[in-house]
Amino acid sequence: MVWRVDLRATGSMLGTVVTYFSLTMLVPLVVAIVYGEDVWVFAVSIVIAAGIGLALDRLDPDPDLGPKEALLLVSLAWLAAAVIGAIPYLLAGYGTESTVGLSLASPDAFLESIVNALFESTSGVTTTGATVLGEISTDRHSHAIMMWRQLTQWLGGMGIIVLMIAILPEIAVNGAQLMRSEAPGPELQKLTPKIAETARALWLIYFGFTVLCAASLYGLHLAGYAPEMNLYNAIAHGFSTLPTGGFSPQAQSIAYFSAAVQWVIIPFMVIAGVNFALFWHVLRGEAEAMAQNREFRTYAGAIAVLIAVLFAILYRGATMDPAIGGATQGMTERSLRQAAFQIGSLMNSTGYANANFAQWDANAQAILLFAMFVGGSAGSTGGGIKVIRWLVVMKAIRRELHTTAHPNRVQPVRLGGRVVDEDAIRGIVVFTLLYIVLFAVAGVFIMLDPNHGFPQELTVLEGFSASLATLGNIGPGFGQLGPFGSYLHFSKASKLLMVFLMWIGRLEIVPVLALFVAGLEGD
Repeated sequence: MVWRVDLRATGSMLGTVVTYFSLTMLVPLVVAIVYGEDVWVFAVSIVIAAGIGLALDRLDPDPDLGPKEALLLVSLAWLAAAVIGAIPYLLAGYGTESTVGLSLASPDAFLESIVNALFESTSGVTTTGATVLGEISTDRHSHAIMMWRQLTQWLGGMGIIVLMIAILPEIAVNGAQLMRSEAPGPELQKLTPKIAETARALWLIYFGFTVLCAASLYGLHLAGYAPEMNLYNAIAHGFSTLPTGGFSPQAQSIAYFSAAVQWVIIPFMVIAGVNFALFWHVLRGEAEAMAQNREFRTYAGAIAVLIAVLFAILYRGATMDPAIGGATQGMTERSLRQAAFQIGSLMNSTGYANANFAQWDANAQAILLFAMFVGGSAGSTGGGIKVIRWLVVMKAIRRELHTTAHPNRVQPVRLGGRVVDEDAIRGIVVFTLLYIVLFAVAGVFIMLDPNHGFPQELTVLEGFSASLATLGNIGPGFGQLGPFGSYLHFSKASKLLMVFLMWIGRLEIVPVLALFVAGLEGD
């Protein structure tokens, strides 16, 4: 079957998105001017990106998007954002030893540079947090490049298309179709009569929490509880905490900072995994909407249980062998902090770390692996399968078992007192199965690729954790891919596969696969 779509209209609207996306580089440009580093990199990047956007915009002076064009636009917009976002990495590394910079030493090195830059950029805009930088520091990379790395995650957190709907009238006309294609989760909750107002409301809530997070972190610095959390670091981590991104300008991630910083970040990671529509209701004085929401209660309960179990494992390990948890003094607080932080981070796909969990025992790693599969809530910035999908899948399984025993019984699936539509159930089951199949197939491919350059042979756990961490937009894996590790040593083919996994995982698989299955033909 051939799927006819207006490519000119889609390309023109894509040009509008690219043009405005290029303006976000003004933020790192200001940082570059302040620090006197890489000013030309972002000036040139803005010109290149804006030029591409304006050229595409001229394809159709009056674009009209239907459902098919909207689906294609969302998929291409995220891919274009990753490509445009790679430009500063390439320019900044020209003539240097930057692992994501452009190298002209040989054709293979040239291609490796492009793949690395695309990987890092895709990881940013999809809020995955996996990195190929190798050495993460503002000594090796400029403050401007490191801030761009953080900003790409913030832009991707609530959604690039949602942002465009909020600020651009020409895109807001087709906003409902676009948001349905981009929204993380099986359903889109319209908060206001106009979809553009809904987009603005979500982005304002997101922006408010980001400012509160950055202000809280910088407040700790001013109060003397976080000497390393200066204004630059506070803004940088505000940009990556709320989008559940996980990038940090520090190689040791959040472990570099004080315990006070870690405790402050934990609630913001948990907040990021909540459906942002619930905060809108709370701000309107409808707090009962959050308390009565079945997904939120399950999400909060799952976090509490997983924290308790992991705390027990870590505390017991510290008691049995102090080397596992460090010095015995304060091991209760340390075990609780590490448990709460890592569950809050990995369940919501943030990817931050306050300890090298790659060195934890098998029981602790099993809990973290389980948390990775759970995911955040629909309508949040968290990745993974999502809590609401697991709820529906479990209820559908229970119904199937009941109807097998009682064939004449009619038993609809209910969630929060509402009957779940059968089409929605089918879509959720299909997504969950596709997620698991893609994870498994990609994991096998990564393991079979003989061209990896890791210091030690890649284990099965490491290979499959790479697949899960990129498809679920989580970031760190296990072993050599742990929280302080890097994806740099993967082959170019495996990196490109993981770029695809990050892209398709952020768009929740089905929309992208629908494009490949249906095929496209321009009118």
